[in-house]
Amino acid sequence: MVASRYRRFLNATRGNVLADKAFMADSFFLRLRGLLGRPQLANGQGLFLDHCNCIHMFGMTYAIDAVFLDKQLCVVGLVTAIGPGRVSSVYKSANACLELPAGTIAATGTALGDNLQLQ
Repeated sequence: MVASRYRRFLNATRGNVLADKAFMADSFFLRLRGLLGRPQLANGQGLFLDHCNCIHMFGMTYAIDAVFLDKQLCVVGLVTAIGPGRVSSVYKSANACLELPAGTIAATGTALGDNLQLQ
């Protein structure tokens, strides 16, 4: 993966980092693949899916947390520890999803209405 495709996500509302190194899946094929066939995310890692308001976990082997964001990077949906074979709710106001290691939402205190910054 190209280094320039990685970005940092800060929860500006809470003053903490959600991901130091989030891969930017901003094309159809990168979003299609998502985390399939990739190792479990380590703390500080993430996957940012642009143009996404719902995720599925078909073919996955581990659970993740998912933070759904609107166009202004405001948190509009949270899914904790969604496991293999599951599908999230559809978040109509979401424009993107930040996938993180399971437990990240609780560890950072991320809540609905929080504002994230992309760095």
